[in-house]
Amino acid sequence: MSDAIVVGAGPNGLAAAVTLARSGVRVTVLEAADEIGGGTRSSELTVPGVLHDHCSAAHALNPGSPFLRTLGLERFGLRWRWPEIDLAHPLDTGTSAVMVRSVEETAAGLGADGPAWHRLFAPLAEGFDGLTEDLMRPILHVPAHPAGLVRFGARALQPATVVARRWRTAEARALWAGVAAHAFQPLTRPTTAAVGLLLIASAHRSGWPVATGGSRSITDALAALLTELGGTIETGVRVRSLRELPPARTVMLDLAPGAVIGVAGDRLPARVRRAYARWRHGPGAFKVDLAVEGGVPWRDEPCRRAGFVHLGGTLDEVRSAEEDIHRGRMPRRPFVLVGQQYLADPGRSAGDIHPVWAYAHVPNGWAGDGTEAVLGQIERFAPGTRQRIVGRSVRTPAELERYNPNFVGGDVMNGANTPLQVALRPRIALDPYSTGIPGVFLCSAATPPGPGAHGMCGFNAAQSALRALRR
Repeated sequence: MSDAIVVGAGPNGLAAAVTLARSGVRVTVLEAADEIGGGTRSSELTVPGVLHDHCSAAHALNPGSPFLRTLGLERFGLRWRWPEIDLAHPLDTGTSAVMVRSVEETAAGLGADGPAWHRLFAPLAEGFDGLTEDLMRPILHVPAHPAGLVRFGARALQPATVVARRWRTAEARALWAGVAAHAFQPLTRPTTAAVGLLLIASAHRSGWPVATGGSRSITDALAALLTELGGTIETGVRVRSLRELPPARTVMLDLAPGAVIGVAGDRLPARVRRAYARWRHGPGAFKVDLAVEGGVPWRDEPCRRAGFVHLGGTLDEVRSAEEDIHRGRMPRRPFVLVGQQYLADPGRSAGDIHPVWAYAHVPNGWAGDGTEAVLGQIERFAPGTRQRIVGRSVRTPAELERYNPNFVGGDVMNGANTPLQVALRPRIALDPYSTGIPGVFLCSAATPPGPGAHGMCGFNAAQSALRALRR
C-alpha cells in the first residue's frame, strides 16, 4: 500500500509527489496519458529531428521557484538556456520594442519612456526573490516581505490599461500590453496588471529561459528524482472515481475543479461542490507548430534574435483583440505568441529547419480554424514566412482539451484570471488545497499560485497534506 496516491503526472502532480517523498512518504503517481508531463511534454510534431514544446515553453518563474531551486535537478539533466533577447514586440512601423534581462538596457531601448520603465521595474526586479516568497503562497498567510508585497499589490490590482498610462510611446505601451495579455483577460479589468508586472519583473531578474531538450526535461528531471526517492509512476491509468484508487492515507489530485466533482462524487461536501462548480475557465488557445527552413524572416532584426515574439500590434489592438475573445468573437487579428526556443537551444533544430511554436488567444471552446489567422499575424511582420514552412501541426481548443483534460475548452491556464479567481483560487478557504474530503487535496494550477511549470501548486498542496498526516 502506498502512503500517498497522486492523480496526474504534470509538473504540479510530480512536484507534490517529490515533496511527499522527500518527507519519507511512499508515493505512487497515476497518469492517464501514455507519457508524463501534462503541458510540459515535447516531441517531434512536424518533421523528424525538429523538437517542439506542446504547450509550456517559456519558464520565467522557474529559476526563482522556491521549490525547484532546492532540488538540484541539474543532476538529472535539467539545464536552463537563455536567448540573446527575451522578448520582442514588433509594430507596423518597422520598429520593435525589446526586453532583455538588463532593466537598464531595456529602458535605454525605449527612448523617452525608458526612465518610467526603469522606475517601475528596477525595484521589482531587485526585490523579486523576496516577492516570489509571498506571491507563490496562498493569499492568506503572514507575509515574509510585507512592504514589498504592499507596493506590488497596489499596482497589481489595477487594470493593465491604467498602468500603461505611465508610458507615451507606442513601443513601450505595446511591450507592456503584450506581456499583460498573458492573463487572457480584457486589459481594462482590475488585476490584469498583476501578470504583466510579475512576468516583466521576472525577466529583469532572471530572464525568460527555456529548458534544454524541451520543456519535457522539467518533468523528466522531477520523475527521475521521484524514482530515486522510492516513488513510482504508472502511465495509461485513467482514474474516473476515488473509489477506484487503492488504499492510501493521502490522495493528491492534479485536476481541474470540474474534474474533481466527477471523480469525488458524493464524497465531496456540498459547499465545496458548489465552489468547484462555480469555477470558470478562460479563453482558449489555438496552437500552430511550424517547421521553418531558415527560420522566420522577420522584417525587424531584433525579432530574429528573440526567444519569444508577441504579435498584436499596438496596445489598442491587443486590448481590442482580448475584449473580442471574451465576447465569444474571433478577432481578425488575434493576439499571437511566437516561440523561437531553438535560438537558445539549437539542438531542437534539424540542420537549417527550425521549430517555431505559436498560439493565438481565441474564445473558449472555439471550433473554427485559426491557422490562417496565426500565419497572417506572422506574415504581417515577417513577409515570406509561408514559403519557408516545410511542416506544420495544429491543435484546436478541443484537441488541446483531449491532449490534457485540465485545458477545458482550450484554457491552458486551468481557470480564468478574473479578479475573484486570482485572489481566491479555487474557493474561499483557509486551506485552498483541501477538498473537504479527509486526506484528499487539490494540487493543480487551479490552486495558488496558479499556472506555470514552477511546481509551487503541487509543493504547497503537499505541505498541506503533510500537516494533515502529522496530526
